[in-house]
Amino acid sequence: MIVVALAGRRIDAPNTQKPSFPLANTEKVRRCISELFTKHKVSILVCSAACGADLLALEVAGELGLRRRIVLPFERDRFREISVTDRPGNWGALFDLICSEVEAAGDLVILDTSDQDEAAFLAANQAIIDEAQSLASSTNDHITGENSFEDKILAVIVWDGKPRGQGAADMTAEFMQEGRRQGFPLAEILTL
Repeated sequence: MIVVALAGRRIDAPNTQKPSFPLANTEKVRRCISELFTKHKVSILVCSAACGADLLALEVAGELGLRRRIVLPFERDRFREISVTDRPGNWGALFDLICSEVEAAGDLVILDTSDQDEAAFLAANQAIIDEAQSLASSTNDHITGENSFEDKILAVIVWDGKPRGQGAADMTAEFMQEGRRQGFPLAEILTL
């Protein structure tokens, strides 16, 4: 059983000067996510639900019949407003559908934070890692010795392949660094 902890780029805002995930690349990225999930025999996906990488991965996981756990940094409606519907594409309807399905399954985690800034998103990154570890541990209690639960987690980064420029917050790069600190194998899917 493989648990994927995933983070990635959101769809580019209109008139973006340096593209990192053009809306036109969504089908290519969706195919790559599906291939990766199938190749690694993934059974659980843990991620947030922003437009772009997160929602594409959640959609693919649903199509493949995988368990999905969503971590939101704060209240669902506010997250939808600032991380889903503020970019091109029909992400709002997909967000609503997937969140409702995941909530009905008892796998929607909303962090108890009043922050709606970088700190909230960093907390969500850490919670995604923690939830993946918890799920891997609870489903692999029989594993001992060299096959610890960390061996059953794959960190997946869906991005343009490089951190943002100096001074710019980059939650995807932060997530990748935390996955490395935890010793997780890392897979990258490029959005360009």
